[in-house]
Amino acid sequence: MRWLSAAALALMPVAAQAQALSCSVPDRISVPRLEQPKRGEPVRRPPVTGYLLAMSWSPQHCAGVRNSKRARDAFQCSGEHGHFGWVLHGLWPETDNAGYPQWCRPARIVPQPVLKQHLCMTPSVQLLQHEWAKHGTCMSPHPAAYFRAAHILFRAVRFPDMQALAARRQTAGSVRRAFAAVNRGVATEMIAVTSDRDGWLSEVRLCLGPRMKPARCKSFQMGLKDGRVLRVRPMAETGR
Repeated sequence: MRWLSAAALALMPVAAQAQALSCSVPDRISVPRLEQPKRGEPVRRPPVTGYLLAMSWSPQHCAGVRNSKRARDAFQCSGEHGHFGWVLHGLWPETDNAGYPQWCRPARIVPQPVLKQHLCMTPSVQLLQHEWAKHGTCMSPHPAAYFRAAHILFRAVRFPDMQALAARRQTAGSVRRAFAAVNRGVATEMIAVTSDRDGWLSEVRLCLGPRMKPARCKSFQMGLKDGRVLRVRPMAETGR
């Protein structure tokens, strides 16, 4: 598939950096439930003109989890199977307007070997299933191919020193600049930044063109404006 070949080449010149400080996948993992569109969510199959690589700051996600032992968040937030920094929310096909492709094909349960292979990248079996059903089915009929492309792209991204960013006041613009500084060929206008409603950094998204190379974000993709003040949650001490 051409899009997969492009993904393999798009960011390969950029040195990779591990995102999981530690991660161990158990021999047995849970089986996700099937995901279908919620009421009011239409099937959309417009032409794909680009992509978003959406990456979540795990310490911020876990700070908002009331019970880290619940099945939904246990792997990511309990500390029993790993300690995570940046994780992949998803690889999303985009179009030239806000009506992005979604739910393009009926999605079966992602095979266990594929889930286990990518659980350290996206530490939730249900989120992996959701990303495949809502976004991946618009890119490939095969979940293994979709997650392989996502893995290649995610592993190619370098991340700035997040403890240093957490130690002082930031803005959306300064976070963009920090990411651009450590990723060759990526400019600030290719990076989107989002926060939660309390102003904590939650996600950074890399805008990609039709061949999955970094590209200027469209206006509806940009997220926060440069001047928006942000707080960055530091990594928790792991005792190691």
